[in-house]
Amino acid sequence: MSLETGPFRHEPVGIIGAGAAGLITAHTLLQDGFTNVQVISRDKSPGGVWARERVYHGLVINNVHGEFRFSGLQMPPPADSARSGGRLSGLDMCSYMDAFAHKYLKGKIRFETEVLNVKRVPDASFWRLTVEDKKTGIREVLNFSRIVLCTGGCSNPFIPPSLSPASAKNAGFHGPVLHSSRFSAEVDGIMREIPESPPSEKDAVSIVVVGGGKSAQDISAYLANEGRKVSMVFETADAILAVTSPLPDFIRKSRFLAVLSPHIELRTRLERFLHTTWLGSKIVSGIWNMITKTSFDALKIPKDSPLRNAHSLFWGIRTNDEGVGRPNGFHALVHSGKIKLVAPARVERYGDDGQCVVLNGGETLKASAVILATGYTSSWSNLFDEQTAEELGMGRHPPQRNSAGNWSYSTLSDPPRSHPDGEQRASSIYRGIVPAKNICRRDFAINGALFTTNNGYTYEVTSHWISGYFLGDAMKLPSTPDEAYEHTVRSAAWLRRRYPNMLLWANESYSSGVAFWSWPQAVDELLEDMGLRTIRSGGSWLTWPFRVIGVEEISRLREEREERRLL
Repeated sequence: MSLETGPFRHEPVGIIGAGAAGLITAHTLLQDGFTNVQVISRDKSPGGVWARERVYHGLVINNVHGEFRFSGLQMPPPADSARSGGRLSGLDMCSYMDAFAHKYLKGKIRFETEVLNVKRVPDASFWRLTVEDKKTGIREVLNFSRIVLCTGGCSNPFIPPSLSPASAKNAGFHGPVLHSSRFSAEVDGIMREIPESPPSEKDAVSIVVVGGGKSAQDISAYLANEGRKVSMVFETADAILAVTSPLPDFIRKSRFLAVLSPHIELRTRLERFLHTTWLGSKIVSGIWNMITKTSFDALKIPKDSPLRNAHSLFWGIRTNDEGVGRPNGFHALVHSGKIKLVAPARVERYGDDGQCVVLNGGETLKASAVILATGYTSSWSNLFDEQTAEELGMGRHPPQRNSAGNWSYSTLSDPPRSHPDGEQRASSIYRGIVPAKNICRRDFAINGALFTTNNGYTYEVTSHWISGYFLGDAMKLPSTPDEAYEHTVRSAAWLRRRYPNMLLWANESYSSGVAFWSWPQAVDELLEDMGLRTIRSGGSWLTWPFRVIGVEEISRLREEREERRLL
């Protein structure tokens, strides 16, 4: 029975996090008639990873215009759309998130407020949040009937203990040491402390950037463009997608790459042909190999470059979508010698002389500063005490071997070498949205933990799923926690099959569900749960993989859900 006619819409709903997932979730709940919605953010501005205090000039994201926005607000095209194919910058995203919050969420966001603890009150039907005002240090207790966790996976930095600022201080290292998440806040100080290095100055000491992912590359490019000498140390680089000219929308914004990526269920004849037949698997591997080769060639990456020692486009989720190369972009700067690559290598510790870092082979590298692009830990672990995490089912556990489904897909017949399954701990979050243990209570949900390549579309559909779930709408859901748990066990087994070793490093706060290239199939599952139309971009048996997907096609989800309630 739906709860929509009762008092539930007036009960307080707390949303933790003001990033993209938090903003669209708050908007959808308000549109659905929830009158008491509050977003809590420790940041000074909306946007999460795209908050104003985190972005900087030169930061370019993996999406193009039209891919990372919501149906309720248009996004102006970037200034250089014709050349770049509409490539979005961090500043573009920041402006969009500001505009969205200003238009739809005035007075609904409580900024500079740190959530210290989330706990369900025993024998009561509400959640208790302990928060702290970051400006005054004053603590307060807030009560909510429902909670949506939207903290994402890029808010709690991971810093190897041997490379921490404390370790640097103990070793007498004299330069700045910071995590990449602090780069925007501290870049001006770094620029003042470390002077430009003229090209003729061969003995200038480098700023050392640790890591091979997108943050490391963006920061290295920024520093090199500012005239600083940069050395980037990494073991394996991210995979890349690159082209010499912008791709047409029927390739770039369609299901083309999605159907070339096997999903946990193969729902169409084309997908079954591609992933379960010998000929289909040859077509799939041939296309991915061609994309890999042409991407390296588009950026003129030499065959002996350590950047070719990269993660797999097909088997991994560590991918940078570079689009058309830029004259002042990372790869061009490497090609011109303005960024030095030290790879494959790993920084182990700070040197005893206070002026260098020591690599895993024993070599030393002079460093004027160290920037750690070393990833993030779960943003959930500090929010719940052990008892609450256990009761809610938020922890990770060793995988179960008795999951249904062996996925004898021909495209998955030759996986890369992986670590033992027992080392790859899994979460029990149903659809990446609700802890299996809590599935029947309808008072707690997560948005932002389903990892895809189209966050705007995915977050918006997920927000409708959550709103319907809170309202008690008739949905296709497990009937018991045990049934939900079995679903998560099967999903975890699929992740280990599809993305070997991914569970070793991806934290659950942004990868409780992973549908990287196959995000359209995952979103269709959410729409199906709500009893709504799937494959909304349409098309015939021949054209559907190439039909452009856009958020306009989900702009009436609220009305569609309301119409379904009346049936």
